Amino acid sequence: MQTMQSGALAPSIYTDGTYLESTGSWHQEDSPWKASHVKTMLDRNGLAPKTICEVGCGAGEILNWLSRTLGRDVRLYGYEISPQAYALCQARAKDNLTFCLGDLLDEDGAPYDTVMAIDVFEHVEDYLGFLRRLKPKGHYKIFHIPLDLSVQSVLRASPILKLRREVGHLHYFTKETALKTLEHAGYEVVDHFYTATAVELPDRGLKANLMKLPRRALSVFSPDWAARLFGGYSLMVLAK
Repeated sequence: MQTMQSGALAPSIYTDGTYLESTGSWHQEDSPWKASHVKTMLDRNGLAPKTICEVGCGAGEILNWLSRTLGRDVRLYGYEISPQAYALCQARAKDNLTFCLGDLLDEDGAPYDTVMAIDVFEHVEDYLGFLRRLKPKGHYKIFHIPLDLSVQSVLRASPILKLRREVGHLHYFTKETALKTLEHAGYEVVDHFYTATAVELPDRGLKANLMKLPRRALSVFSPDWAARLFGGYSLMVLAK
């Protein structure tokens, strides 16, 4: 998860150190995996942006990975409202990678080639307002959206409550409602694909690890049904 950005006040957990204490690492360990899926999205759509900005960049490791992979000709910028996360970013700053402590939505200037919001708007109280204000900030937008709603999460209830309590998710999506949310906010969806969070990432907990086999088996026949029944998936989206 990356830190929430919004046009309204951010919950204090993101700015008073609570979130860093809760996560321990600001999820840096997942960043190379997320960045690799961003690179896949760029490649499969033939995009070679010269400027990339990430809103709610967390510890900055996604941008750091992309800065090494895309080359020094690409300029990357990260915006972060948490002083604790911003302090973690500083070790990653370099000639083509700049971090800013502040809210991108409050900044003026020409749009970036690509703006990323990776695991962000599910934390934002006014998420539709956030999406509408974000739209003019980039020619293309890349979103990574957790798909928290599934048959098992609704039946058990505790997974959703845990996400709300431990990582601050305020809104919960399926693939269909995530895509319709973007369309409702005025976006044109160009491409999307699943990322198998609970399958591809290691050490997600005993229950998640036990569920890897049925998730893999069902996804061979239908990734949609695997996501709807078992959960543990996110959606990578390219939009304009």
